[in-house]
Amino acid sequence: MIQRIQSIWLLIAIFGAVFLYSTSTDFDAEMNAPILLISCAVLVVLGGLSLFGFKNRKRQILLNKISIVINVLLLGLLSYWLLKLSGGINFPEKGIEPIFPVISIICLQIANIYIRRDERIVKSVDRLR
Repeated sequence: MIQRIQSIWLLIAIFGAVFLYSTSTDFDAEMNAPILLISCAVLVVLGGLSLFGFKNRKRQILLNKISIVINVLLLGLLSYWLLKLSGGINFPEKGIEPIFPVISIICLQIANIYIRRDERIVKSVDRLR
């Protein structure tokens, strides 16, 4: 069942974490970049488990909710860092990093909607049997 629509949304959310990981190498060491790197790695692992755990929809929803919480914390952390960060020629793309957690949160929420829809369909079919 990996060809379902929620799989596409989960894949986009995983790409959001990967892109955030690739842009996080620009952060200075004083900004606790290892926290960001570890969080991105955890998000990729949770996304992969959710993507390939399609047989257990309740666990899929739980993993997506955990990923949403981590993304919200990352969004707050990135906002704090960007407010503390000075702009200039050394860091010209200031402000693009919070876009990736926002995209991931939206995609994970849409995936949860489709997973719940599948769960309702399966329950209605089981009720008819």
